[in-house]
Amino acid sequence: MDPDVRGVLPRDRFHVPKRLQRTVRQGPFRVTIDTAFNRVIEACAEPHPTRPATWINDAILNLYGALHRQGYAHSVECWNDENELVGGLYGVSLGAAFFGESMFSRATDASKIALVHLVARLITGGYELLDAQFHNPHLEQFGLEELSRNAFRTQLWQALRHEANFYSLGARGSSSDGSTALQAITQIS
Repeated sequence: MDPDVRGVLPRDRFHVPKRLQRTVRQGPFRVTIDTAFNRVIEACAEPHPTRPATWINDAILNLYGALHRQGYAHSVECWNDENELVGGLYGVSLGAAFFGESMFSRATDASKIALVHLVARLITGGYELLDAQFHNPHLEQFGLEELSRNAFRTQLWQALRHEANFYSLGARGSSSDGSTALQAITQIS
């Protein structure tokens, strides 16, 4: 897929709204990396009233699962005090580019908190591009920008020529706190 306009979240201008900053600092969820990849993608595939069907079918689940096992696909998970998965996101990492695929939330701000933790990880890991794919009103609050096809391709090819470290803030299964995530974001923006 190669649309005329592509949505990206610039890491150096990523904006965390003040209310969300307070929530992230309070740490209402335990945030982990790559501990429940299959559960995250399955939750993203669940229908809900505003979206009765999704593009995520069994073949997609299997393909992304294989990418995860090979170290290319990653998830960020949010857990409540009862150890229930209440939000998260997943995407694919190639070079210094991260391609956000989908996110879900079963609790207020859970997907937003997962996104903040993802961006902090990408910043500290040396990523250059966070592809959000399409314009999404939900992502506007974070500074979503639209790039022309040519501008996106230029940034993508540059990012693919470099290496980045997804585990810069801790290995698979590690958890991170909100203050650390916010500090990583504010140091670059």
